[in-house]
Amino acid sequence: MGYPTKIQIIKRAKSEQWYVNFPAAVAQAIEFQQGEVVEWIIDDHQRLVLQRSDKAVESLKKKLPPKT
Repeated sequence: MGYPTKIQIIKRAKSEQWYVNFPAAVAQAIEFQQGEVVEWIIDDHQRLVLQRSDKAVESLKKKLPPKT
């Protein structure tokens, strides 16, 4: 299931800023933390990959039960 999201832009006299808001369900499922820094990677003209730091992922893996 996907979550349609509108791209927003704020244009100022000397700059512009683009925004993509995550639906709450997506942010909660990913377990984002407030202030977390992520990196966007351009895969192709249809896909952007959002990459977290290894440190952020490491702390999440500690919460998961061991695989059997």
